[in-house]
Amino acid sequence: MKNQNPTATDDNTALQKDPDDWKTGDEPMTPSQRSYLETLARDSGETIDEDLTKAEASKRIDELRDRSPRLQDE
Repeated sequence: MKNQNPTATDDNTALQKDPDDWKTGDEPMTPSQRSYLETLARDSGETIDEDLTKAEASKRIDELRDRSPRLQDE
């Protein structure tokens, strides 16, 4: 019998809403987003815009995670 429980990856994908659809996506990025972006940007040799919205910061985090040498082994 096939396991009908979704995997964690399936859960994460299903539960994640597109940042463009967030009700608070146009608010300024959170301090946590800023801190994580600064770390990822430093690791990747990139710069970040200080005036990103929550939605923009989320998208930028996704972009930089894909390029971060720190996360390449995951």
